[in-house]
Amino acid sequence: MKTYDWIVVGGGITGAVLAYELVKTGFSVLLLEKDAVAENATRYSYGGLAYWSGSTPLTRQLCQEARDRYNILPQELDADIELRELDLLLTIPANSDPEVTARLYAQCAVPPCLLSVPEACELEPLLNPGAIAGALTVKHGHIHPQKTVQAYIQAFLRAGGELQIGEVLQVISGGVKTTTVTYHSANVVVCAGGLSRQLLKSAGVSIKVYFTHAEIIETPPVDLRLNTLVMPANLQRFKLESTSTKVDKLWNKPGNQLAPPILDAGAIQFLDGSLRLGQISRVLTDVDAYINHEESEDWLRQSISHILPRLGNLPGNWHHCLVAFSTNNIPIIGAIPELPGVHIFSGFSNPLVLILPLAQRFAQFLSGTEDDIIPQFSDFLILTGS
Repeated sequence: MKTYDWIVVGGGITGAVLAYELVKTGFSVLLLEKDAVAENATRYSYGGLAYWSGSTPLTRQLCQEARDRYNILPQELDADIELRELDLLLTIPANSDPEVTARLYAQCAVPPCLLSVPEACELEPLLNPGAIAGALTVKHGHIHPQKTVQAYIQAFLRAGGELQIGEVLQVISGGVKTTTVTYHSANVVVCAGGLSRQLLKSAGVSIKVYFTHAEIIETPPVDLRLNTLVMPANLQRFKLESTSTKVDKLWNKPGNQLAPPILDAGAIQFLDGSLRLGQISRVLTDVDAYINHEESEDWLRQSISHILPRLGNLPGNWHHCLVAFSTNNIPIIGAIPELPGVHIFSGFSNPLVLILPLAQRFAQFLSGTEDDIIPQFSDFLILTGS
């Protein structure tokens, strides 16, 4: 059987971009994806590009690099990824102080502007004015995440990469085992999102990559028009992630719920008129944990109806996926010392922005090019034992 330079595990946005960058660099690459029709976090993403959100010199640099990459990406990939700019509207609850909320964004490269309730409703007429004390707004990039992944995969295949559909059961020395075959490679990089922790655990390594169970409703195309991308200004998800990672060993015990579930009510409409409404986040330590989808859908619809009354009862289907995250919103990038030849590239808090520049840099770094950023992320590759 053929031996590859690299096997990339996971065909979401993370794996697709990195596989493309690796094959562009000259490596022979096999991309492995579990499902022929993806049900991963990319599939159910809002597609937002928060270039404006960099709050440190490093993240501001990466956000600018991402903007530069996206500007040329449709031509480079020879595909329409529905790249556009729209208004992001960050809603402030009626019982909150808008000025205090606005100060939370003061360190951003482009701090959002504070709007009064009438100004917010003028920008987004579907808003319920009684539900908000005001809103923040900033220009926000947007793509169609599935079309972007497919464009990357097609460009990867045209450049000589190979794609196989199969579930990876174990990472081993010199390759991976799937349900049907063992593939051999000099190196493996795990880009399996919310499954990364479980996959590496099967190889005897406990690593600080975690996951939430995320839930949304997706509608078919509708005539109603949402002008903006709506999200809460104070996302509960980040607090949930921080709370759930305080005791890493609890993640190794099945059946744990490490914090109560939260719901961040938001909505985005794609160019075809379909909507994604979300999202509930749960920290359940089993990747296959049972979720009562009828109760979840009711909760989602009630919460969306409070902010955007005309959207809550639209026809649509409940969906669920795993979303990876790490401690301190720092992505986990680098070689795993306990597993020679095995690397990880996961745990992104602003994935659709940060993945592009970091994948390009990581691929070049792996080919021997010096890089002043990638080694910084290796410092956060903290293992907790085999």
